[in-house]
Amino acid sequence: MTDSTAKHPTLILGGTGKIGRRIVERLTARGLPVRIGSRSGAPSFDWEDDATWAPAMQGVGAVYISYYPDLSVPGAAEAVGSLANLAVQNGIKRLVLLSGRGETEAQRAEEMLKDSGADWTILRCAWFAQNFSESFLLDPLLEGEVQLPVGNVGEPFVDADDIADAAVTALTQQGHVGQLYELTGPRLLSFADAIAEIGRAAGRDIRFKQISHAEFAAAIAAHELPAEFAWLLNELFTEVLDGRNEALTDGVQRVLGRAPKDFSAYTTETAASGIWSN
Repeated sequence: MTDSTAKHPTLILGGTGKIGRRIVERLTARGLPVRIGSRSGAPSFDWEDDATWAPAMQGVGAVYISYYPDLSVPGAAEAVGSLANLAVQNGIKRLVLLSGRGETEAQRAEEMLKDSGADWTILRCAWFAQNFSESFLLDPLLEGEVQLPVGNVGEPFVDADDIADAAVTALTQQGHVGQLYELTGPRLLSFADAIAEIGRAAGRDIRFKQISHAEFAAAIAAHELPAEFAWLLNELFTEVLDGRNEALTDGVQRVLGRAPKDFSAYTTETAASGIWSN
């Protein structure tokens, strides 16, 4: 355990999100002080209001950086760079960044972090398995049909618990400064494969239908999502899911010393919770 995480709070940006809340739970369980960085936090943190950044970082020893809604959004890299520079100026050297595979803007944010002079660690992640149960894919699963503009492209879905474990390890243990860990699950699945596994685990007939990008854009517009989230979904499904990430990595093994959690373990556990029952 590092002195900074033992004596001073760790600021978890996005501390109420899928990964952030898991990190908060793990650090709290160890008796380590935590500060949640969110608009509802005390003090509040808002990526869109840089006047909130310094008060949220006051007295903390390390920062976990998660950008909302995603690092691929224009301006995200500059915001991460500005925050990292401010942290270092305030004596906070230990920074851990949640990044995304195959996203040009995310990789720019990584470079901004490196240029700040921080003691950095980067967690570059595949698609979260939990997007099927804790995000935008849950509703269509409950309706029985998921329509996406993606074909037979393999994605190494990574479990949010593995990401949180990796973040806690990087924040609390020595030996991870200057390391980039690319985190994936242990096998490639197409979205059709993943949805079929979810259906079997949930004991339901859930269909996958490939649609055109135009049909997907129209469906997004019909749901009246926030503009930045609608843009993000279109970007991810039209740009990132083109096969560029069809490869497994050893990142989870490197940082945690164990194999990554398989998608089947995720579907079994999640189905048992009843969240996919209708």
